[in-house]
Amino acid sequence: MLPLDYSAATNVAAASIAAADSELMTVREHLLCLDPSGSRFASVLRDTIDQLLNGEVTGRYDWRTLFKTEKTHAGTVVEINLQREFKFDDGVDMDYQIAGIDVDCKYSQQFGGWMIPPEARGHLCLLVWADDYKSQWSAGLMRIEAAWLNGGNNRDMKLTVKAEHRNRIMWLWRDAELPENVLLHMDPADRAAVFKQSSGQGRLNELFRRAQKRRIGRNVVRTVAQQKDYMKRVRGNGGSRSALRDEGILIMGDYDSHRKIAAELEIPVPREGEFVSVRVAEVSADQTTRPSVALDGRRWACASAEDTYQTAPALPAHTK
Repeated sequence: MLPLDYSAATNVAAASIAAADSELMTVREHLLCLDPSGSRFASVLRDTIDQLLNGEVTGRYDWRTLFKTEKTHAGTVVEINLQREFKFDDGVDMDYQIAGIDVDCKYSQQFGGWMIPPEARGHLCLLVWADDYKSQWSAGLMRIEAAWLNGGNNRDMKLTVKAEHRNRIMWLWRDAELPENVLLHMDPADRAAVFKQSSGQGRLNELFRRAQKRRIGRNVVRTVAQQKDYMKRVRGNGGSRSALRDEGILIMGDYDSHRKIAAELEIPVPREGEFVSVRVAEVSADQTTRPSVALDGRRWACASAEDTYQTAPALPAHTK
């Protein structure tokens, strides 16, 4: 079934592609079987961008701060990481074999900027785009034909797809959600307050204090802590969990018990490798309309501006 957000013109083009290119449809169905929701694909793209930023060593969180050579290398890293995640076979003439069919992989941080080499003509291309500023990504399949490419005279003869022929791309996922780069999208004043702290522990405490009700991935934690034992800086027993309890702040990880708490509070639920912080206040079960959760024999809800600070309850066992 084609995505419901296709325009009428794109639907017509997609139906034509489906009827004319059985190999493309075979690859499409295979990829959707491997990753029906696109969550695995999105995780690869998030991890690849973070890998290039290398925040633990560099403290970087913004794509624009990458060197030109690093940006050029991004397509190769995406190609490699997708192959590792989905265990694609090596291609005969192209990058991969997917369902026994040769497929080339092309990534661009600018939509439409895929550079197609001459040897890809006549072959299928997996066209991938991700934008950390928009927190969106797309991936689609296209059979490359010379007539559908822009002219050019660059040294390696690589060409881009003409804008009017992008409707020939069979989208697998279009403008899907890319896991947020929290540091990039934080209020600048809050971000400055985080990095103003002199220690890795202080920076993490400030991050969880200021970026509440947002999913914070391990790579963000690594970038802020800039320490090899960064996970220790989140846990209790001296980490952010214990440091912020007196301010009424809970930090939930990706354990089922933590996810259940987040769901009952109706805040973002941590996914694998993620944390979510929130300040809570004790409430009366028969007097509140706010979503709440029972912990330590008492009932707690997300704190409002009017609530006074209280010590947060202990999280269930199996915390990180």
